[in-house]
Parts: sequence; structure tokens; C-alpha cells
Amino acid sequence: MLHVGYSGTTGNVPRYFCRGAHINHGTDRCISFGGLRVDEAVSNEILRAVEPHAIESAIAAAQQLAQQDEAQRVALRLELEQARYETRLAQRRYDSADPENRLVAGELEARWNAALERTAAAEQALQALEDRPTTSLEDREALMSLAQDLPLVWHADTTDKRLKQRIARILLQEIAADVDEQRKEIRLTLHWLGGRHSELVIPKNRTGSHRNVASADAIAVIASMAGRFDDATIASTLNRLQLTTGLRNTWIESRVKSARIARGLPSFDPTQRAQCMTLRDAAAQLGISPTAVRHLLEDGIITGEQVVPCSPWLISADSLAETRVAAAVTAIKTGKRRPRTRSEDQQILDLTGSL
Repeated sequence: MLHVGYSGTTGNVPRYFCRGAHINHGTDRCISFGGLRVDEAVSNEILRAVEPHAIESAIAAAQQLAQQDEAQRVALRLELEQARYETRLAQRRYDSADPENRLVAGELEARWNAALERTAAAEQALQALEDRPTTSLEDREALMSLAQDLPLVWHADTTDKRLKQRIARILLQEIAADVDEQRKEIRLTLHWLGGRHSELVIPKNRTGSHRNVASADAIAVIASMAGRFDDATIASTLNRLQLTTGLRNTWIESRVKSARIARGLPSFDPTQRAQCMTLRDAAAQLGISPTAVRHLLEDGIITGEQVVPCSPWLISADSLAETRVAAAVTAIKTGKRRPRTRSEDQQILDLTGSL
């Protein structure tokens, strides 16, 4: 039997553990794991169990089971009727036998007793089927309404946790838990009322980590840009990449700073960009628009790089002094179009013959 304890600054972070051996024998707890991910996973399974298509399947299964029960009931009634007929027939044969012929009378009595036993067995089988609870299909609309309303009620901030516990007890008989320390996994076996079972495998937090840590992709972006860009620029890049914090928030300068300091990443060092400039700085120096500079970067006329996708361009200051850059800038300022690159597969169509 697992026990639950609560911790955290607000005292609402659950943790499950077994303390039977600790209480009885003074040994360590056999298993222990955090409850936030486990509760979330079980909640998702409960909501999945009451989705509209799941309820439709359950109703269809109940209808099929009811049909099977009815077919079995008809078969048992016919079997009981046959057994009673054979019992009456055996009784008549016994009654009509000569009492003095003990050998025949004994055989007929044995057949009568066997028929009575078959009749009693058929009656018990039919009664057991009659006593078995059946699934009521009269509340189909209520069940479908529950499928629509339960997710809203479940996720509402005002919903009492005790209500969720009552709903879980209605659907679940028990949950068996085990921890694989080598794989760092929590394995749950959910025993649903009705005999169905399902399994869940939930990653266990590594030592020193928690579920609200930023993703590895976000940390990789911060590590790539740290030292070369300020925290505000890094935050903008993370948001453009649609990477969120561990709490699913957007990035701001202070959050980037906290994540960077926690991992020992350097702060912005202007000396690392002494030989580089941003796209806007390059546009201002060349006297053209940032869009024109981007075209020159795409054409390879200006040398630059992006540390990660969606990050600002870093343009080599030396490349702006090259002759090809000056020629391209002059062409842009004089209104001349950039020469188009001709494809090897390009074909020139001669339309003079059609004129």
C-alpha cells in the first residue's frame, strides 16, 4: 500500500512512497516517486476513458453483451424445459414400473434422480444469469453529456481535488506501481472496473532535475548564443522558435538570465563581436535597406552567419570592404537589377516561328 505526502512551498506537491517495511522493520522505503507526472498521466487516462468515442464503444459493447446474455438466457431456458420434461418422463416410467421388479425399479429410480440433478443444475445456471447485474442503456444521453463536461470540470481551477478522487474511484479499482531505477521509469498498471487493464510508463525525474526545467532545445539555443548576444535578443530568438520555458511561459530577458546563470553560461561580451556587426548595422554602413543586405547574404556576396535559426545575422566587417560588395551596393543604389543566376536546366523558347 502506497502512502502520499505533500511538500513544496505551497504544500501541494504530492509524493508517493511505501513505508510498510520502514514502520514494521525500520528499513528504508522500498519505492518512492513524485506524484505530479503520475497524477497527470492517470488523469489523462481517465479523461481518455470517457471520451465520446470511448463511451460509444462502451455502449456498443454493452449492447453486444446484452444480446449475448439474452441468447444464453434463451438457451438455458430451453435446456431447463428439456430437463424438466425428461424428469417428468423418468418419473412416469418409475411410477409405471412393477415395484416387485427391483432391478428395473432401481434403474428407473437412478435415471429419475439423474434427471432431477440435471434440472436443478439448469435452474441454478438460469438463476445465476438472471441475478447477474446488467448494464443499463437508458442513460446514454447522460453518459455522452459526461464525456463533454468532464474535461471542463476536471481542468477547472475551482474543481475540488476530492471530486476528482471520487471520479477516479468510480472508474478505477486499483493502480499497481513499480519503479525501474535503472531505466528511471515509473510503471503503472491501471485496473479498471469491469476487468480491463492498461499500462503506463512515466519517466522519473533525474537527481537534481524537476518537471518544470526548460527543454534541451531551449537550453542549446541559449548556450549557442550566450556571450555573443544579450539576454533580450536571446529571448526574442527563443520566442520566434516557439520554444517555451519549463512552465510553458514565453521567454523574457530575466528568464534567459536565470537559465544562463544556473548553467554557468557567459553574459554578453561585446568584444566577441568586435569584427562582426548585425544586419541593421551593415545596412546603415552600406546605405541600403536591411532587406537588400539580406538578399546579398542569400547570394553569398556578403559573408555572415546565424548561430541558430531565427537568430540575428552576424556579418563580417571585413567582407563589407570587398570589391564585389561595393559593386552590388552601387547596382542597388543606381536601380540596376541584380543579375539572375541561370539554371543549367533553363531552356530558351523560340517563339518567332509562331508569329
